[in-house]
Amino acid sequence: MSDQDLLKNIKQKLKNFWSIPIFKYTIIIHLLYFVLSTILTLVFFRSQNDFLAYYRAGEIALNDFMELYNPDNYTWSFRYFPLVAFYFIPFYLLGFDLGFVVFNSVNLILNIIISVYLYKVIMLIRREDHEDNDDRIILYICIFLLSLPQLFNYFLGQINLYITFFTIFSLYLFLKNEQIKMQFLASLILGVAGIFKPITIFMFPFLILSHYSYNEKKFKFELSRSIIKSIGILLPLAINGIVFILYPTLWQDFTAINITGEANTLVNFSFSITKLCTNFLFFIGIPANLLVQYQLYIFIPILLIFGGIGFFIFIFRRVPRNAVIYGYTFGILIMLLTYFDSWNHHLLILTPLLTIILFDLPRNSEISGKYIKPSIFFFSFFDIVFMGLFLLTKIFFPFNFASTIFLILVFIGLSKYYLKNPN
Repeated sequence: MSDQDLLKNIKQKLKNFWSIPIFKYTIIIHLLYFVLSTILTLVFFRSQNDFLAYYRAGEIALNDFMELYNPDNYTWSFRYFPLVAFYFIPFYLLGFDLGFVVFNSVNLILNIIISVYLYKVIMLIRREDHEDNDDRIILYICIFLLSLPQLFNYFLGQINLYITFFTIFSLYLFLKNEQIKMQFLASLILGVAGIFKPITIFMFPFLILSHYSYNEKKFKFELSRSIIKSIGILLPLAINGIVFILYPTLWQDFTAINITGEANTLVNFSFSITKLCTNFLFFIGIPANLLVQYQLYIFIPILLIFGGIGFFIFIFRRVPRNAVIYGYTFGILIMLLTYFDSWNHHLLILTPLLTIILFDLPRNSEISGKYIKPSIFFFSFFDIVFMGLFLLTKIFFPFNFASTIFLILVFIGLSKYYLKNPN
């Protein structure tokens, strides 16, 4: 297809989409999200946003790299791999106001690209019993763009959309092309997502190409492809690992901030099971210094339980279709259920994957109707209500568990689908 034909095809697609009413309203409302959040942050909440951490990290990376993880330098701690800090230097050099506007403009562009590749992935995997037209696909993409976590992501100046982009784009490459070099590239892109947000590392084990064959009654393992994927994933982490080897203090500070530090025990509206447990212990009077010492004994068992169950189900799956989609989703679910801090804006990473699964499942699937579809709507529009309730009741009831229930429901639904004998 020539460039002229491609442009003509894109114009025709946009014209067709514009005839769908929700598409027009979504564009307008999403732009309002962008403008409103930018004004609110720059005028009223300059000291209460996550972009401040990235802005300061860019400054520290430029001037005093060894102080990158010093909590005294931040209102909110910088919790990412060290080399990511260099990405934020240009935003620091632009100054806070212009840097924030440019940063959120990048988020806006990423939303457009994510929507395009979300559409492409769904077109690749959509079952034949779904509608032939694009209306339903556009509806769910619009739900993603209208979701309230989008507003929070813009308002806070967060980087979740970077992770969503890397996730969806790498998934597209995995599904589109089986060639080794493309599989390596997809793995490399997912590895980059890991250095932007370490929590995506939970997805990595699910890319190992191993499963139990019920027909042959043995385990099947694709060694060469697994090695290629592992190299692609681990390469960005290894480069950061060199930095940690050269500067061991940075590694100690990094692990303290992310796993063993006091900040992980503070009462907040995170909806992970680990946070619900630490909130409960704090609520019944366990001193903060004891929680700091024993928090790993809470986190690790919960991680092993959900991680072990998820990986077991993935290995012993009875459904061979598009396993990489479900591997990604299991990884994100396990992270959200087990890591200390799981916030509503993290749901922007999960809901596109659930949308893809909705079209990968049969049109009238019980799993879709009972587990996936209700969860997409809850995460998109109602999670925020329960966050507000937490803020009102945290003195006498410091538990934000509604999203936890829906995460567990999705986990159960995917497990039922994967373990059910198709015959």
